[in-house]
Amino acid sequence: MLEPGNNSELPPIPGKRYFTIGEVSELCGVKPHVLRYWEQEFPQLKPVKRRGNRRYYQRQDVLVIRQIRSLLYEEGFTIGGARQRLMGDEARSDVSQSQQIIRQLRLELEDVLKLLRR
Repeated sequence: MLEPGNNSELPPIPGKRYFTIGEVSELCGVKPHVLRYWEQEFPQLKPVKRRGNRRYYQRQDVLVIRQIRSLLYEEGFTIGGARQRLMGDEARSDVSQSQQIIRQLRLELEDVLKLLRR
């Protein structure tokens, strides 16, 4: 998923592997309790939980949160609408990846067939 352009006022995401809920809150302009709520509403959000249920978000999670924020706060989607939109984006991405894999396999099989015909 690409980072929405509407989030240009947000700070850039540092090149770290994991972010705490406080860091993500600042990076996305959303309070921590809102992030915890969104985890329940959006299956795409699955931060790693470690000692004492502390959440650690990865860069992809931050991008998804920024996209959710944009859909809800800037584009006026409801939570249900934003959830459907994100699931639709995932499905399109999955189909595109599958098509790309099929094309690659076909090319490789055609190369094998050419070798066998020699």
